[in-house]
Amino acid sequence: MNSTHAALQQELDQQSFWKGLGIVDWVWAIMVLLGSGYAYASYASLMDVYEQVILFSTGISLVALGWHWKEIRGLSLAVFLLSIFGISRYTNGLTDVETDFFLRFLVSSQSAIMWMSALYVLATVTYFIAFFARSDFIGKVASAMTWSATTMGLVGLMVRWRESYLIGLDVGHIPVSNLYEVFILFSIITALLYLFYERRYQTRMLGGFVLLIISAAVAFLLWYAFDRDAADIQPLVPALQSYWMKIHVPANFVGYGAFALAAMVATAYLIRVRAERLNSNSIAMALPALDILDDLMYKSIALGFAFFTLATILGALWAAEAWGGYWSWDPKETWALIVWLNYAAWLHMRLTKGWRGKPMAAWAIVGLFVTLFAFLGVNMFLSGLHSYGEL
Repeated sequence: MNSTHAALQQELDQQSFWKGLGIVDWVWAIMVLLGSGYAYASYASLMDVYEQVILFSTGISLVALGWHWKEIRGLSLAVFLLSIFGISRYTNGLTDVETDFFLRFLVSSQSAIMWMSALYVLATVTYFIAFFARSDFIGKVASAMTWSATTMGLVGLMVRWRESYLIGLDVGHIPVSNLYEVFILFSIITALLYLFYERRYQTRMLGGFVLLIISAAVAFLLWYAFDRDAADIQPLVPALQSYWMKIHVPANFVGYGAFALAAMVATAYLIRVRAERLNSNSIAMALPALDILDDLMYKSIALGFAFFTLATILGALWAAEAWGGYWSWDPKETWALIVWLNYAAWLHMRLTKGWRGKPMAAWAIVGLFVTLFAFLGVNMFLSGLHSYGEL
């Protein structure tokens, strides 16, 4: 009887969801599908069948995301319009960057990424001002800066994608192939995850903590770009000339972004615990309640674990195609397994043993350092089949 009731309730909820979609929702769906069609019509000759499947799968996913998260519509439209504008400014190849005002200062890939970097750092400072001043208005300004930074970062990646093809058809590739590009991707994904939860939990008091990790990524990005000339677009090495890269890398970085978000929430959790233990009326009490922080930390790790698991499976399939075997105990693969086991154990202890509180928060922070070594430390200190990504 209970199962029948549950099934009936699920069917009613599904019906109410479809009935709840308004004209704007359907206009959004049509716009996304038309945009996907435009991209296909313009660039189909450069796509293989896998890329075409990815294109339309992304369009359908974006429709669903826009139905559930209204703010993503404005972001998507801004990215689309600015990207098209930036791409359209290239009439004489990459030489236009030096002569075209908008490319030089706004919508070339490097200009847009510089705007992204500046806005993320300013948003970090503004979030902390809002936190200490307990000002909702300043918090809204910080949120607007974060949305703007994310927009410019995505525009930078979209235009960089086009710029790679302007260099040559054999050079063109999706911009997720080196540390410079994936640090941009990491910053964007982490910010989007935070903005989603900011809306869901209706609090901006965590913004400064989460944006700190993004600002650290930006600092590395700028150092890496200027010290190593990493912003220059290079042809792909043979191992990366695969459609697997287009799905493996983004899935991986949803995992990394979620783990980073969980660690910064865990930091806020420990600060709030200390303030409560001292029975303090300090500014730390402006942080969300411990049960909210605990729930956000758990959901972030669960999301990250799901995507990291998917990315690991995709990586194994890619390895089988590129190197003839699913697993080779390469240092990058070994540390990916360590990261997976770490978060699998974290989720196991929470779901089966009911662990909560400070130990789990501390574990989430340690987990970030484990993840950081797998992401960056392996490239710096170890070598192997993934040595194409070394510093």
